[in-house]
Amino acid sequence: MPTSAPSRPAAGEFFEYYGKYIALVPDGDVRSHIEHQLSDTVAHIKSRGDAWPMSRYAPGKWSPKEVIGHLADAERIFAYRALRIARGDATALAGFNENAYVPVGQFDAREMNDLLEEFAAARASTIAMLNGFDEAAWSRTGNASGHAISVRALAYIIAGHERHHLSILKDRYR
Repeated sequence: MPTSAPSRPAAGEFFEYYGKYIALVPDGDVRSHIEHQLSDTVAHIKSRGDAWPMSRYAPGKWSPKEVIGHLADAERIFAYRALRIARGDATALAGFNENAYVPVGQFDAREMNDLLEEFAAARASTIAMLNGFDEAAWSRTGNASGHAISVRALAYIIAGHERHHLSILKDRYR
């Protein structure tokens, strides 16, 4: 049941904080961006040296391993929100504190390839889910973290969130 590309979400469809992620997504079908951007992230990470996955650009900042672990966690949470809202679930969805998740995830103790495989699996699941949404699902809205949000905004947030972190990995982790 392929549907036409969902339009870019309007300002009232998401909490303004997420506007920075949505703005990073180029024009076009957001599903296509989500499907293809993972290869850019993986290629960049695999082009780095052996010590790079444990580096930090400043004290207290996440390592690249922690960034990838965070991307997998956030992907699952944003996709879960999209699923619940797309299916018409009106339950208000709780927020999450990524700064509390990362230390407990113990990503630095894992191999980077394992983290990349986990992120790729989460991304594959997201793609399959988004490709199954019909026109009505894309326009449904719900509440997450105390704010209104649409399914299409969540798709754009997923794409923009990865672009945001890849930019940081490229610019700050040398």
